[in-house]
Amino acid sequence: MKTLLVDDHVLILAGLQNFLTANGIEVAGTARNGTEALIQYAILKPDLVLMDLQMAGLDGIETTRILKKDYPEAKIVMLTAIEDEEKLFAALQAGAEGYLLKDMEPESFLRQLAVAAAGEMPIAPNLAQRLLRTFSGGWQTSKEVGGETARELTERQTDLLQMLVEGMTYKEIAARLNLKESTVKYHVKEILAKLQLGNRTQLITHALRQGLVKNGPAAK
Repeated sequence: MKTLLVDDHVLILAGLQNFLTANGIEVAGTARNGTEALIQYAILKPDLVLMDLQMAGLDGIETTRILKKDYPEAKIVMLTAIEDEEKLFAALQAGAEGYLLKDMEPESFLRQLAVAAAGEMPIAPNLAQRLLRTFSGGWQTSKEVGGETARELTERQTDLLQMLVEGMTYKEIAARLNLKESTVKYHVKEILAKLQLGNRTQLITHALRQGLVKNGPAAK
């Protein structure tokens, strides 16, 4: 997985580059600000961008927004020290595929990168539930804001959407619902088609904004 690292701290860049390389992840290049990131992406076309959130000039969210506009296929994961639900929500709206924290345990960080490589949404532990509590507004909101959309989804699809928002992988969802992983992926495609959305990030953001999911654990 060819990776571009973007961070305005040289020591963090060097440390992260050494860590990833030592664990078999190719670092194609680095950038110290948003402008450099745009140039490097155009040159390198990496499989993944690990993007610092706070940078002088173009911050990580604005850089992500520009990259996704010019390169919709870009896979960008925010990497930050800030556990901020509003920043997380803004990053997802800008097109980020996930949101990881710089103080994560190394093993957990590598697992989340594997999730990103598999085309799923990497997110730091606990942030999904915190995001859900902050923005979902509870199940009742779907009656008022997203009621029509919610009624388009089957009960199984609603349960699956809940699990996606909580940060579960396709494999974990398949095990929870006693389904094949391919069936879970099919359901996700069906939900995307029903809601006229393009990808999982848009789906999760839409679900939170429209109140299509509820607080608490997903149905078992």
